[in-house]
Amino acid sequence: MTHIRIRQGIKLVCLALMLATSAVIAIELSDRLLNYVAEKYGEDAKNRLTQWQKLQTIAQNAPVDRQLRLVNSFFNELNFVNDIEHWHTEDYWATPVEFLATNGGDCEDFSIAKYLTLRAMGVPDEQLRITYVKALQLNQAHMVLAWYPTPTADPLILDNLINEIRPASERNDLEPVYSFNGKGLWLQQLNNSSKRIGDADTLSRWTDLNERMIDTLR
Repeated sequence: MTHIRIRQGIKLVCLALMLATSAVIAIELSDRLLNYVAEKYGEDAKNRLTQWQKLQTIAQNAPVDRQLRLVNSFFNELNFVNDIEHWHTEDYWATPVEFLATNGGDCEDFSIAKYLTLRAMGVPDEQLRITYVKALQLNQAHMVLAWYPTPTADPLILDNLINEIRPASERNDLEPVYSFNGKGLWLQQLNNSSKRIGDADTLSRWTDLNERMIDTLR
């Protein structure tokens, strides 16, 4: 079983999690998709997907702070694996189905999956930003998800490095670089403010991820 085969096979099934400009509707996994994943990756992989679908149902009407905790904890149970080892390519942004089916991914995959899941739960796009940072202690690039209760608020950070959700002001180990969501792209500035510099579709890997998500609906 190779990871490449799921990227090909996943286009043959229906996943009603639409990402066009992040207008996420719902997490609805078809029996055909679940059976495909079970055949290729085993029952544990299928169970991870069904639990993901149940998570939305359970947390759909919960307060946002509880949604954040549930989603962060759910995905942080998965394994961190770098792209070279996992996908045999330098930088691959996996869909949540690929991430869950293969039980592994890197920081981009954690952040994207959390973002999409929270969007499916109804958290507004303008409150969420996938944020590239420099992890100072690790001295390397990293990605997290930030939740802004208001546009100028100190955001809460969902991170696969730690399970605790903390305000950005308490994450001195992270230096923000830029952020994006379905509506825009921002350059992060030193005073914890940001400047919009364009649309997210200028990021080629984000566009590729959108196209693969939409392909599953065809």
